[in-house]
Amino acid sequence: MIQQTTKKLVILSLAAVALMTLPGCGLLGRRVSAFERGTLSKNGMQLVGAPKEQASVNHMLNAREGSVGGFGGAGGGCGCN
Repeated sequence: MIQQTTKKLVILSLAAVALMTLPGCGLLGRRVSAFERGTLSKNGMQLVGAPKEQASVNHMLNAREGSVGGFGGAGGGCGCN
């Protein structure tokens, strides 16, 4: 009895997640119009508030750790890019 209830709960929760994510799939192939690009390029719409500051922090972390964290750049911990 408990196993059947658990299975039903899992199926219902997976169905709920699928229904919630389904509307987002319709936006995947959508193109951004020219007049929308101006709005999207404003500072308030950027993922990082201070891009130059974040770039310097990423550079410092890459040099210190000797690795690249998916932000681009190359080189080792020695600083000899």
